[in-house]
Amino acid sequence: MASGNLRSIVAMLAAVAMFSLMDAVLKTLSASYPAMQVAALRGLSALPLVCLYVLWRKDARLLLRVRWPLHLLRGGVGVLMLALFSQALKTLALAEAYAIFFIAPLLITLFAIPVLKETVSSRHWLAIAFGLVGVVVALRPDHGAMVSLGALAALGSAVCYAVAVIAGRLLSRTDPGVTLVFWATAMWAFGAGVLALPGWVEVSFAQWPALVALAVTGFLGQVAITEAFRHGQASAVAPFEYTALAWAIGLDWLLWHVLADPMTLLGAAIVIASGIYLIRREAPRPVAPAP
Repeated sequence: MASGNLRSIVAMLAAVAMFSLMDAVLKTLSASYPAMQVAALRGLSALPLVCLYVLWRKDARLLLRVRWPLHLLRGGVGVLMLALFSQALKTLALAEAYAIFFIAPLLITLFAIPVLKETVSSRHWLAIAFGLVGVVVALRPDHGAMVSLGALAALGSAVCYAVAVIAGRLLSRTDPGVTLVFWATAMWAFGAGVLALPGWVEVSFAQWPALVALAVTGFLGQVAITEAFRHGQASAVAPFEYTALAWAIGLDWLLWHVLADPMTLLGAAIVIASGIYLIRREAPRPVAPAP
């Protein structure tokens, strides 16, 4: 199990890296298009690559032999997550919304106990707790914004994400990973596309390089996060989503020349330290030779 967890942790770190780069592209697109359309472009742009991935693996025949109730649940809560988070951003600052949404790893761990029958060790609880402390230290949300309809929407979005992760973990026990990647992308693209259709703005030719980057990072991130929750314990993998904070600090400095303040750096250090602690605990221990 420790070896499987370590493999999943590496996959999660790769997924967070890809999704962080993807979010940087989303930030540039959001200046020109409505938020829901940007979300739809994320799914629609990655869908062709996902289809090619399915054809390359020669797994198209598997796409219809799946557990439809769980796939529909995962797709539905994914669209609801997107809608709720978009609603939260109407009244909350991005930092405040993130501070609430990052409760998701804790929710994933809590849901994994009764649904996945996982035994959560004390080191996993410590990693989650310290990671959450690091996020709050770095983002320093406004206390007045924490009790509002926007805050409830962000909390609902985090709950939906946690449910989607647990549903994906259940699906991975019987369905191939390629079906999880395909149907998640397809349902998300369709759902967000329908919601964005009334206010759709024509995409200019100058934005196509950004759409290509969006497609590649979104596709690779989806494949990696599916693998992350497929092989390891959800409670061991979830805390590494906090590493997105470190990527956000680096990308802000590199692309927008925004330097993080000391408290943000302190929070990032706490997040990284919690991840390193858990990696060291999950690493396989050498077995001493028998006398």
